[in-house]
Amino acid sequence: MEKAVFVALDLPSKQAVTDLLAKLGSPKQTYLKIGMELFYHVGANLVTELSQQGYQIFLDLKLHDIPNTVYHAAKQLAQLGIYCTTVHALGGSEMIAAARSGLAAGSPAGKPLPKLLAVTELTSISPAILKNEQNCVLPMQEQVISLAKMAKKAGADGVICSPLETAAIRQQLGSEFLCVTPGIRLKSNPQDDQKRVTTPQKACKLGASAIVVGRPITQAANPQDVYQTIKQEFN
Repeated sequence: MEKAVFVALDLPSKQAVTDLLAKLGSPKQTYLKIGMELFYHVGANLVTELSQQGYQIFLDLKLHDIPNTVYHAAKQLAQLGIYCTTVHALGGSEMIAAARSGLAAGSPAGKPLPKLLAVTELTSISPAILKNEQNCVLPMQEQVISLAKMAKKAGADGVICSPLETAAIRQQLGSEFLCVTPGIRLKSNPQDDQKRVTTPQKACKLGASAIVVGRPITQAANPQDVYQTIKQEFN
């Protein structure tokens, strides 16, 4: 995976997406993340449309269901021309393997297989929530590494993780295993509802394969300037 900066299109409508993309530059140099809000409002047609325009699409729906359901869902998603997609690692190894098989079955002939990324612990999960609500006895970093190891064994190409866990995952699982990290903020940005955050420059130093940035770009007065600044810092 190229050291990409995915712009999280956490926007309410297709028009809002069109307005933002007009400010971001060439599709072939722009990576986009489409999550639940936009996908559930606009649907799969927008994903296909943007992919055909040359955008690299990270479809972040965090599949989490029984293996058979996830297999068929992943098979459908692979037909949209996406670059990568996500499952929840907490769904287990059988579910992750089923997602991988579904992506392979649904990928059009001659097209690259979408990369499968497993969400470890959301960046909104604090150590207190991990302990008191998930009843996990492991410290955060050990929990994330444990989930990453399981995901890799089940066929995932990488994980979604906090930048703060990237270096440890790299040590345990090697440089080829992908670490895609949300929770990225410039020094001037508020943390919003993210608990485990860092800057693009630090994410690079910690070994992130790619980063995801939403509100600092989408809510900026000049989104293209902020996008370019973040790409320069990350690379």
